[in-house]
Amino acid sequence: MIRNNVPHILFLTFLFLIFNISPIFANWQPAKEGNKIILIRHSIAPGSGDPPGFQIKDCKTQRNLSKEGITQSKKIGQLFKKNQIKIDQVLSSQWCRCKDTARYAFKNYKEFSALNSTFQSPHDKNAKKQIKELRDFIKKWNGNDSNLVLVTHYVIITAITDVAPRSGEIVIIDKSYNTLSTILTN
Repeated sequence: MIRNNVPHILFLTFLFLIFNISPIFANWQPAKEGNKIILIRHSIAPGSGDPPGFQIKDCKTQRNLSKEGITQSKKIGQLFKKNQIKIDQVLSSQWCRCKDTARYAFKNYKEFSALNSTFQSPHDKNAKKQIKELRDFIKKWNGNDSNLVLVTHYVIITAITDVAPRSGEIVIIDKSYNTLSTILTN
């Protein structure tokens, strides 16, 4: 009886690997069309929030990417190249884990404070202002056939979409904030 189940177990394992780890079936088509906003939650950085007394300009005081997070960030960049996704610009939160994700994935990026985390005090006081600033920026942005890439945090992505992203997850939306695709990268 056990021998008869081996092919089924192998097949189910294969499906698990394809659907949970591999981005093979990811829908990149909306991004290929251009003029989309591509939100990326920073890659794997173990833990939650930041240590007490962290400083935004001192990475040693923050939660940072793990080795898996660095690998995941590089994979994100490779996926963009493989799928020939045109990029107008890459903007990142000022948190080191976001900047590192952007740097490993795309090399060039600019910091944009509206993408900063509002997860914990004292930054949670700026949440409404930041989301308004981000929405105003997106409203004015015109990428034509290219895309706007925003590397940010869970809390920012959930504030403007209906997605609760995992680390390194890619969320493609249009300028009306409709979610068009989500792509897992781990």
